[in-house]
Amino acid sequence: MFQIVDKKVFLDYPLGHHLHCMISQIPNDLRVIDNQVEEDAIAAKWALIKSVMNLVATRAGNLKKLHFLLFPEATLPTCHLDDALALIEQSFCTNTVTMLGMEHLRLSLFQGVVERFADDNQELLQSIVDDLDSADIADLHVNWAVIVVKEGSGRVRVFLQAKSHPFVGEESLDHRDLYHGKVFPLFRSYPTGFNFMAMICFDYIYRTIYQSNINTVIQHANELFFSTRQHLDFLAVLECNPKPEHDTFRDVINGFYGEYLAAAPGVRDTITAFCNSSGQTRDYLPHVSAEDTFGYSSVMIHKKYRMACEQLNDFKIDDFSGLPIRRLRFGCETRLYYFNLPVFYEFDLRSTRMPLKVHSIFESTAQGGWQLVNFSPNPASSSV
Repeated sequence: MFQIVDKKVFLDYPLGHHLHCMISQIPNDLRVIDNQVEEDAIAAKWALIKSVMNLVATRAGNLKKLHFLLFPEATLPTCHLDDALALIEQSFCTNTVTMLGMEHLRLSLFQGVVERFADDNQELLQSIVDDLDSADIADLHVNWAVIVVKEGSGRVRVFLQAKSHPFVGEESLDHRDLYHGKVFPLFRSYPTGFNFMAMICFDYIYRTIYQSNINTVIQHANELFFSTRQHLDFLAVLECNPKPEHDTFRDVINGFYGEYLAAAPGVRDTITAFCNSSGQTRDYLPHVSAEDTFGYSSVMIHKKYRMACEQLNDFKIDDFSGLPIRRLRFGCETRLYYFNLPVFYEFDLRSTRMPLKVHSIFESTAQGGWQLVNFSPNPASSSV
């Protein structure tokens, strides 16, 4: 199973004020020909991702306060990684974290990417070297993510992680094994003390008879709490998931927040954000079934924050059919959801303030840009 490695980053977040996050629920085109992604798909995917990043770069309105930008699993073509890094370095605000799901890459090539950014990824690089030395796995594909941290000083740091779940087709009987990633970074920001990490889709639920990924996260967060009185504040799960509300995910969420067997103070105040591909992804995957949904990105907090369950026009707040949580659940359309990330340990629990709020929703335009949706706060029946 995987090892959690603490990474110290300089993010000068404001004291006494919530942070902000944007979920990019965009379509994903996974078409391949002879293990190569179609050129038109590559161009279209980069154009879409670039349009989101250009919107953030404008810093219009409240976007200048953006701290976390999330993209779904397997969206950014590897050939455009440098373009994305250049845009972040030149145009993004400081104290910004961008999480990018990357298209699959062979392990031999992935090793070269890790070597480029070896200063911040020594543990991952050593793990890859050891694995390559132990077996003939250079041609295995890697499902990976890039976490780009633009620190308060303006310095850009690049962290990599590989998906630990072992299969490309989780529900198929072929032999398309993925490389098993074994190193996940947990970011400890200073001077504010906000701690966060990312997982890639099925990594959230993956377990063996010896160990559970999510239990490893809980144990590490508990050690963090008992040694420093800090928490895991934010957990981002990057998905391209046709069944985002499958019972298996629900079961893990239940155990993560439920504390049924032991107290878990390290994750009690964790905000979990699931960033999924939009429902339009089905248009690019003719083999998916009618039951496959995609979309429905969501944000989870512990039930003690007492958000009222209600149905709104563009999203709803519920308890995921009786879980010990409050869930902000979005629809399946192609949207950008911009919301606050509360820093719970700075809250006065006697306050009546709503801890989780949606600031803005953006929809795509025919010209390839994004425009604000005038979403209604009034209850309504909708697709969410």
